[in-house]
Amino acid sequence: MQIVIIGSGNVAYHMAKAFSLKGISLAQIFGRNEKELSKISEELNIPYSAKHLEDADLYIICVSDNSVGEVSKLITKQDCLVAHTSGSLPKEALHGEYRKASFYPLQTFSKSKELEYEKIPFFIETENEEDTKTLFELASRVSENVMESTHEKRKYIHLTAVFACNFVNHLFSRAKEISDSQEIPFEYFLPLIDETVQKIHEIEPKMAQTGPAVRNDLRVLELHEQLLRNEESLTIYKTMNHSIQKMYEL
Repeated sequence: MQIVIIGSGNVAYHMAKAFSLKGISLAQIFGRNEKELSKISEELNIPYSAKHLEDADLYIICVSDNSVGEVSKLITKQDCLVAHTSGSLPKEALHGEYRKASFYPLQTFSKSKELEYEKIPFFIETENEEDTKTLFELASRVSENVMESTHEKRKYIHLTAVFACNFVNHLFSRAKEISDSQEIPFEYFLPLIDETVQKIHEIEPKMAQTGPAVRNDLRVLELHEQLLRNEESLTIYKTMNHSIQKMYEL
């Protein structure tokens, strides 16, 4: 099966790398950023182009949600399968006479960070059983966790991921602002962060909650509010504590 990956960003890079490491041949990686395509091509030994899109049986579109529709129009072949990697878009966001699918890897991707691809869950949605089988077998060569998912379910998977990943990372950034303001190395907090994440592998998150809000320690909560000079951080602090207290009915 001839496979082409479209895109040159984080997801495209990691999909190409995952396939390469698992011995899945790629006919091409295609995109508009020739500089990034060249880097990926050189590292993974995959042909690339920013001008000519190769003929393929499967095209996997790894671009931003806002670009999926326009990029999908570049594929004029009809007898092929086209899948996007978006967590929020329906497969109908693809514009063409080809067969449409979703091939969603549930992970946060950065080119500079190594990943254990076999642990990344893949969620698949297609228009027919044969294409489901094709994508299921392909994903299973990369990952130990592959399942079918409707668009409706995938929207909630993506929403959960935003809470569990994007929001948490933003809190890390805000925490670092506070530690930087007091010249406290943020590295000192990494063991705490690691233990917090590791703990929910063994304990349900709600049961693992600690801190002044769940203890209803009003003295500490008030003290912290007085220390926060940044209005956004203060708003986040109050909102998070209110949410925690509401969850535990304090």
